[in-house]
Amino acid sequence: MLRIGYGEDSHLLAAGVPLVVGGVTVPAPRGGSAHSDGDVLLHALADALLAAFALGDIGQLFPPGDPATKGIASSIIVAEALRQVEARGDWRVVNAAAVVTLDAPKLGPYRGPVQDSVSTLLRLPPASAGVTFKTSEGLAPDHIQARATVLLTRGATGGL
Repeated sequence: MLRIGYGEDSHLLAAGVPLVVGGVTVPAPRGGSAHSDGDVLLHALADALLAAFALGDIGQLFPPGDPATKGIASSIIVAEALRQVEARGDWRVVNAAAVVTLDAPKLGPYRGPVQDSVSTLLRLPPASAGVTFKTSEGLAPDHIQARATVLLTRGATGGL
């Protein structure tokens, strides 16, 4: 049995805010403005995990107005979404694919660390955590966006 989840996220870019992508801090003058650390890639992955089981979204698990979660690391959000999935039975992620759209800075030099971080968080081999970087071609220079899909299977081997 297989399940597929899809998630997406976007944030305005703000000066003086760290740019965090897939759990990796990227040197930049602006980062994602958010209640958490603003990591759109991990937010999209967490929502994809939750969507695979119709469990709502990360805003339900971590309400944006809750002072207790102000500045929360998105790795914690992903870990909770994964825990929610695993609570549904013997499910595991077998593949994740994501695209991040950001005009500047170029993210290509950070692909390896981002892919390693995502694969570690999802307990996947790096080759099963695809990450693609795009620009908006000038259409959204003040935003960062991410879209992600996850493929889950039931059982230790999952038959894949």
